Amino acid sequence: MTDDQLNQLSTEIGVRLQRRNATVTAAESCTGGWISKVITDIAGSSAWFERSFVTYSNEAKQQLIGVTAVTLEQFGAVSEQVVREMALGALQAAHADFAISVSGIAGPDGGTAEKPTGTVWFGFASADGTLLTRRQLFAGDREAVRRQATAYALQTLHDDFLENKLDTV
Repeated sequence: MTDDQLNQLSTEIGVRLQRRNATVTAAESCTGGWISKVITDIAGSSAWFERSFVTYSNEAKQQLIGVTAVTLEQFGAVSEQVVREMALGALQAAHADFAISVSGIAGPDGGTAEKPTGTVWFGFASADGTLLTRRQLFAGDREAVRRQATAYALQTLHDDFLENKLDTV
């Protein structure tokens, strides 16, 4: 997805959130704030995006959004269980209506046979109790993986939560 396409998608997300008088937050690891950057590129985004959490380290995940040490130790930072806790923790900490969480292996190092480079887990939560997790495997270099993860996160929020497929807010 190009920068222009990311901008258009973020604009549409903002329009839909404003129609609902709702807000979104993000808890980002491998994207390092890219989701937040794309959202805040939109003028007026402060009406629907107050804060995010760049929780690159395990310590930050624990301190800022309440991911448990047990979960990190048992499943690893790149796991369904961790993105679930990240999304729920960010939702609560930000007092938002929707949360996105992302944790993955952007590379070029860090991949394993079980979790190869390009593996990214996503969590999505809403204040009404809806929770969704997904795993994707992206190809390309570090920047390509991070860009694809950013686009996937925003597109999923748009399609699965803001087009009334799952959301009842």
